[in-house]
Amino acid sequence: MTETRTPVAVFRPQLPKAERLLPYLRRIDSARIYTNWGPLSAELEERLAARFQIPRHAIVSASSGTAALTGAILAAAGRAVPSRPLAMVPGFTFVATAIAAEQCGYEPYVIDVDPQTWAADPSRLVSHVLCERIGLVIAAAPFGRPVPHDGWRTFRARTGIPVIIDGGASFEGLSQAPGAYLSEIPTALSFHATKSFSTGEGGCVLTTDGDLAQRIVRCLNFGFHTSRDSASASTNGKMSEYHAAIGLAELDAWDEKRTAFAGLADRYRYQLADAGLHHQFVGAPDVAGCYALFLASSVPESAEVQERLSASNLEYRLWYGRGILGHEYFRALPHDPLDSTRRLADLLIGLPVAVDLSDSAVLRVVAALTLPGPRATRRESHYPNSPAR
Repeated sequence: MTETRTPVAVFRPQLPKAERLLPYLRRIDSARIYTNWGPLSAELEERLAARFQIPRHAIVSASSGTAALTGAILAAAGRAVPSRPLAMVPGFTFVATAIAAEQCGYEPYVIDVDPQTWAADPSRLVSHVLCERIGLVIAAAPFGRPVPHDGWRTFRARTGIPVIIDGGASFEGLSQAPGAYLSEIPTALSFHATKSFSTGEGGCVLTTDGDLAQRIVRCLNFGFHTSRDSASASTNGKMSEYHAAIGLAELDAWDEKRTAFAGLADRYRYQLADAGLHHQFVGAPDVAGCYALFLASSVPESAEVQERLSASNLEYRLWYGRGILGHEYFRALPHDPLDSTRRLADLLIGLPVAVDLSDSAVLRVVAALTLPGPRATRRESHYPNSPAR
C-alpha cells in the first residue's frame, strides 16, 4: 500500500508512555490506595488548580466528563421536580450533555445555538416562554470554545434557574484565560482520550464556590461526606488513582503537547492558504487542539468534501452528528426551532488530528478538500514542530 493510500485516522490519541507513568504507578503500589480521591488524585487536583489559578478546594476530579457533569447537576440543581421537569440543552453538542440531564431526572428541552459562537445565547433565553418549567440550563462549550460566564450569571440572577457549563474539551481555553471563564457556576471538563488533555477516561468540575464543591464531592461519592450516611442524590463518579497517574504524567509534558497541537493547526492553515480554503478552517486556538474543522459553505460542498475524504482513505467525523435530535433515542424531545443547529451539523467536518500527524498526511487532506479546480501546491513546512515526513 502506498503512502497516499494509507488510512489516516480522524483522531489518533497519544497518552504518556509507560516509562513516564512508572514513577506514579510505583507510588500507587507503595500507598496501596487505588481510588476514593487518593494521594495522586489529590495531587492532580492541586496541580490543576494552580494551572487554572483557582483555590485548591475549587476543583473536584471525576471518573469521566459525564460523571463530572452529573455530579455538578445534582449538587447545583438537584434532581428534577414535577413543577420544573425540563433541562434546556443546546441542540449542537455531544449527546452526553442530554444524557447527564436525563440521568438526573430531567427531560431535555433542546434549544438552538448562535450561528457565530455555536453556543447557546443566555440573553435570548431570559424571556423564554417555558422558563417557569425549566429546572436547569446546561450551556455547552462547542469543540472546546470556553463559555463566558457573565451572561449566564445574569441569566441565573434574573430567572433563578441553576446553570451548569458542560466545558467538554475546553481545558486549553480555560487554562489560558481562567479569569474570563471560571466563576461559582460549575464547569465540567472531560479528560477522555479524544481530548487534548487526557487521563484516558476522567474529568473534573471547577467552581469558585467552596460549599458547592463539597456538595459535588458528596454527589460523586454515593452521597457520603465525612460519614457513611448517604445524604443526597448521588452517583459513583470518583477518579481512580491509575487515571490520576496518567493525568499527572500528562501535565508533566503538557506544554510540549499543547505546542504540537497548535503547530498542527498552523500547518493546516499554511497549506490551506495555497488552496484558498484557509478561511474555512477552524482550529486551535479558536477551538481545542484536538479538533481541526472544515466549515463547508453549503450542503453540496459538505457532501462532496466528505466523499473526497473517504475516496482518499482519510477518516473524518461529524463530531456532533446531526445534533441531539439526530440520535434515535432523543428524536422525540421537545425543542425550539433549530435552524442554526441543523446548518452547523451539516457543514462542520472534523479533519484528521494527531500530535504527530505528518506533513504528507496534511497535504493529502488539503488535496481532498480542494474542490474541482487547481490542486493544492505542496509547500515545505517551516514549523519547528512539524513531524518528519
